[in-house]
Amino acid sequence: MKMIRKMKISAVSIFPQIFSVLSDYGVTGKALEKKLIDFTAFDLREFTSDKHKVTDRPGFGGGAGMVMLIEPFFNFYDYYMKTYSAKPYVVLMSPAGKTFTNDIARELSQKDDLVFFCGRYEGIDERINSIVDMELSAGDFVMTGGELPSMLMIDAISRFIPGVVGDENSVINDSFYDGLLDYPHYTKPAVFRNMTVPEVLRSGNHKEIDLYRKKQSFINTILKRPDLFIKRELSAEDKKVLVEIITELIKDA
Repeated sequence: MKMIRKMKISAVSIFPQIFSVLSDYGVTGKALEKKLIDFTAFDLREFTSDKHKVTDRPGFGGGAGMVMLIEPFFNFYDYYMKTYSAKPYVVLMSPAGKTFTNDIARELSQKDDLVFFCGRYEGIDERINSIVDMELSAGDFVMTGGELPSMLMIDAISRFIPGVVGDENSVINDSFYDGLLDYPHYTKPAVFRNMTVPEVLRSGNHKEIDLYRKKQSFINTILKRPDLFIKRELSAEDKKVLVEIITELIKDA
């Protein structure tokens, strides 16, 4: 009997209720129901040591904004290792981190115990990095906290866990999985307001459909994300597809 791997994902935040979106809706909600993912949102305030449950203070050296205290995060970290007898792989939401990508999502999906630290205000005391394994950013923009970026990442990571997405071919064919953007998708009706679904997709010829989709994926990537295409190492099959695209362009010129 094949063993089903269960991944444990946790988030630490002063607003843990935000994460109910993950458990109540969509693919991640179903994954939790199937027990493919064990997700918990921890309230950072529960790991403070004062009666007022303070999680931030003014920073040393002055300046605007508050800095999140290091102690509650360390208290959580100690609690986690004692409770689950495992060292978690800790991801810190930070604008200074690597930009999150599909490759990173796939890499993190291989971890057994994944914890997201969600900071706010001016960030967390710098000494937090002594227990952080990876800093990640959702992009070059500023948000009020790490909760939404971490939810975005958890959703992307969960798609790589076997069984989470019903049709695993859907994951394989998704944008970025193979370093390319996805091909265009169509459904009924075949004609809508004089806009027609490409004939090849209605032909039933799967070989021609596969070639068409590969060409469209290449064209989409070249036009919309040339940076992705430039990084791609071209296989012999890729080169044949490019030859087909160029040949068609010359014929239509």
